[in-house]
Amino acid sequence: MSATDYDNDELVFLEDDNDNAIDTTIYKEWNILIVDDDEEIHTVTRLALADLVVNERKLNFLHAYSGEQAQQLLHEYGKGIAIILLDVVMETDYAGFDVVRYIRESMRLAEPRIILRTGQPGYAPEEEVIKLYDINDYKTKTELTRGKLLTTVISSLRSYQQIMTINQNRIGLEKIISSSSNLFEEHSVKGFCEGVVTQISSLIGLDAEGLLCARAGAVLDKDDNGIYVLGAAGEYASLINEPIEHIRDDEIVEQINRCLRLKQHIIEPQSSVLYINRAGFEAAVYVHMASAVSNIDKNLLEVFLSSISVGYENVNLFHELRNAAFRDWLTRLPNRNEFINMLDKPHLFAGDNYSVALVDVNHFSDVNDGLGQEAGNELLLAITQRFQDTFTNKVRIGRIGADVFGLIGPSEEVNPTSISDVFESSFKVSDHTLPINVTIGLCRLENQQGVGINVLKRANIALNRAKKNLSDNHEYYAKSIESQTTWRLDMIRQLRSDFINRKLQLWYQPQVDLVSEKVVGMEGLLRWPDGEGGYISPAVFIPLAEYSGLIVDIGQWVLEESCRKLKELKEAGYDNLRVAVNISIPQFRDRHFVEKVKNALIASDCDPSLLELEITESVVMDEPQIVIDALTTLKEYGVGIAIDDFGTGFSSMSYLQKLPLDRLKVDRSFVKDIQPGKSAVLAETIVTLGNKLGLLTIAEGVEKREQASYMIKLGCVEAQGYLYAKPMPFEALMSYLHDHSTTE
Repeated sequence: MSATDYDNDELVFLEDDNDNAIDTTIYKEWNILIVDDDEEIHTVTRLALADLVVNERKLNFLHAYSGEQAQQLLHEYGKGIAIILLDVVMETDYAGFDVVRYIRESMRLAEPRIILRTGQPGYAPEEEVIKLYDINDYKTKTELTRGKLLTTVISSLRSYQQIMTINQNRIGLEKIISSSSNLFEEHSVKGFCEGVVTQISSLIGLDAEGLLCARAGAVLDKDDNGIYVLGAAGEYASLINEPIEHIRDDEIVEQINRCLRLKQHIIEPQSSVLYINRAGFEAAVYVHMASAVSNIDKNLLEVFLSSISVGYENVNLFHELRNAAFRDWLTRLPNRNEFINMLDKPHLFAGDNYSVALVDVNHFSDVNDGLGQEAGNELLLAITQRFQDTFTNKVRIGRIGADVFGLIGPSEEVNPTSISDVFESSFKVSDHTLPINVTIGLCRLENQQGVGINVLKRANIALNRAKKNLSDNHEYYAKSIESQTTWRLDMIRQLRSDFINRKLQLWYQPQVDLVSEKVVGMEGLLRWPDGEGGYISPAVFIPLAEYSGLIVDIGQWVLEESCRKLKELKEAGYDNLRVAVNISIPQFRDRHFVEKVKNALIASDCDPSLLELEITESVVMDEPQIVIDALTTLKEYGVGIAIDDFGTGFSSMSYLQKLPLDRLKVDRSFVKDIQPGKSAVLAETIVTLGNKLGLLTIAEGVEKREQASYMIKLGCVEAQGYLYAKPMPFEALMSYLHDHSTTE
């Protein structure tokens, strides 16, 4: 029958491989507490251990059938209980764990040995319980033969007796316990390892000095796999954090290496090297002694080393976790979290004239994409090395992001010139020589505490500004920059809110035939009320909408609203008027843009020819092929296309020929140049070009009669401007159309 055939807490003893008789000489008793909700388990355990005598002491059995009863007996006997045979699952699935926590935490009993038992083979104990609460053993009941149970109890009793002896005679052991339980202090490795050496000397009652060594590259932030001194006492204290090769005694070095190679203790008359191993974390403790170690002390050392092995594992695991949290895995530099911690302590890392800098490697993604990630990693390591070679130890270096480094140090070192000099020469990466340029954001570091995240934010604001700087590769943070950023974010937040709440408005400015001055269409113009009777300029909020991506939703609403108004115009008898709508580049990037335009027309039953899409030259130059493809499709559908502000964007004539245009709009700046008795060369050139290309032209910003007359002479067909009408709400537009129709 296999262990998995049992589904309850039934204890079954298998046949023993060996049944060794034990001589008994009764002297005292060991208190053994059996905690199990099954009476049969108590009986079987008592029978199995009835004749056992250890160190001339017989066993005295105490019985508890629940966690609560166990706690009562523990209060009664306390440290007098040597072993607790504890069932994991009793009145609850975690009753046994609760008892363990109660023993170790509430009662603070460290001496009793705890042996966890369960009848459910698949039920594993909580890892934190095993690690933190000094569990002596864990067995499934089905694997406990009588011999194995005897062996477990005997070893646990010996362990208990030795622990009691240590507690009574070696008060100095408290230092190592304190060190191993206080792992989250900054210097816990040093404290732990020093404690090991000191307590070994105290434990064996000899004047001794020594050192603890391990392959601790990760703990000490070393890149090699060498053996380092992690803790030391006596004359060796000065060697802490040094490689063992610095020990001026070849015999000690050889003994330490041999211990780690053989993975066992090396006991010599005048010195010993003790081996510690836990979950792959190993160390060698060299102790120089005035006399040989007795057999009893050797046993005590075994118990001691076994006890501290969990602490040694925890020390290493803690530092691995800390490195993962605060160290960059590639460069071993402080990462963003640690960099912020350093900025939080300017009294430790800075002074009165210190600066922080963020250094962004330009086009780093091109290196990764073109040469591979390994080459990118080599470049980052090369940059790290050059930083370390260039700056003094007053400058702290970190890796803040994938291709962003951080520097904290005196302003005479951390400044644009010094940082740029680091990248003056190219970097050798594999077989490639790479010239590297950087962008730098800097912030002067004030000597204040608790502002790390704010300082980093300010340096990042400066870095973003530097990326937009066309003349220099750096920018210093100024309070006005942050104020502008805050203002922009507040405006975007308000714009989003007002758009959701339908507070934005669409106004219309009539477009007229220059000769007859009849209204032929209108341009839809977006208006944002400021809530105080005025309006926020489109020159202010349109860039914000584009920056935030909100322009896509707003633009779609403008399209749909314009189509709805076309339908109303048709129903009012104005079925030949077109509406022009401005389109931005983010809308063209929407892969459903063409479909959305068509759906808006279909939903309002509009003639596509009455909808005109206006684009600026900058839109075309930004994403030419996307724009041309979309407009070509819409042109075939019947939608009109106009290019707005023509002549202001340094257009490429090749793109102009590819666009399916119907109309050129002469920018108001060229119309404004028209003066009596003078010629406006640019306006004349644009109109002539439009005529040559077979396009209608419309003049924007016509405010004076002489401007209108001049444009007629040039061959311009249409116009819009204050001379004819200002932008107005739709209701006002309907009145305007009615009045002009009546007049005509």
